[in-house]
Amino acid sequence: MINIQAEVSVDVLAKAVEQLQEAELRQFTAQVLALNAKRMASSVTQEEATLLLQINTPLPADVQRRFDELVVKRDAETLDAEEYAELLRLTQQIEAFDVARLETLTKLAALRGVTLPELMCQLEIGPPADASV
Repeated sequence: MINIQAEVSVDVLAKAVEQLQEAELRQFTAQVLALNAKRMASSVTQEEATLLLQINTPLPADVQRRFDELVVKRDAETLDAEEYAELLRLTQQIEAFDVARLETLTKLAALRGVTLPELMCQLEIGPPADASV
């Protein structure tokens, strides 16, 4: 590992992030979200910090990667029966993950006394990435 200290603008950093491969981008995003949650945790209760960490925990990269692969095959109509069953299983797993995240968001919204949409706006959280699939 190399330790580099430099002053970099947000725009330059964003350009560098654009060059990351998909898996690296997911890892980087997870690290940035964890850092944001950690910083927010210093001004929130322990319960809020725990909820924020749960909310910002990403779907495992291998699950997302395999799901994406199977969706491409599904769209190309090249899925075999075994892959179709796997896609259904992964879809259920991702939906359960999203439901748990939504439940955690709801708990945090109640704890803060705001509506779920208000909380999602405050945290700059959009719908799940796979919501359009």
